[in-house]
Amino acid sequence: MKLILNTEYNLYEHDGEAYCDSLQVADEFRKQHKNVLQTIENLDCGEEFRRLNFKPSDYKNAQNKKQPRYLITKDGFMFLVMGFTGKKAALIKELYIKRFNQMDNFIKSLFTARMEYPELTDAIKSAHAEPKHYHFSNENNMLYRVALGMDAKAFREKNGIEAGCVIRPYLSTQQITVVERLQKFDAGLIDAGFDYEVRKRLLENYRDKIMRKLEQAQ
Repeated sequence: MKLILNTEYNLYEHDGEAYCDSLQVADEFRKQHKNVLQTIENLDCGEEFRRLNFKPSDYKNAQNKKQPRYLITKDGFMFLVMGFTGKKAALIKELYIKRFNQMDNFIKSLFTARMEYPELTDAIKSAHAEPKHYHFSNENNMLYRVALGMDAKAFREKNGIEAGCVIRPYLSTQQITVVERLQKFDAGLIDAGFDYEVRKRLLENYRDKIMRKLEQAQ
């Protein structure tokens, strides 16, 4: 199960769903991890609910040894912490519910961007009699430079992401929104026949408009 940690919300994403883990629960609620594991294993819930919302996993401790943990969905989290009482516990519950909701919105935006990427791909294919690999990579990197101020390679290096990994899952919600809108706009510019430098200038102008609207909405 390949997980990606979204540092903006401190939650994991896998296959379109958000997760926290039992280590986070132990840390936030000031409990020993072994006790959280035991609580999860003793929960009075149906087996299907357990299977869907508590995923057995592992992590490496300070001694580089594998240790058990659980990955927990929003529904699983709510079921697990239902019995955690006190004012501080209530505040943590509120925080995590907000994080899960924000992460859900982020994931929806991410999938929207992925779904719209074929529009740009089709536009590039139509613009070249014999499309080459660099036509796609150059366009993609130009979009990232306009949206993020750096290309995908530089973003990976800056954020310690493995070479070759797709960077979209590591972007913030705002960055995803900007990239998503620029992609759609760029596909139209390519179809209209604008050359690279003109597209870049128009995209930069459009990015500035997007950023102003996002700032005004905050």
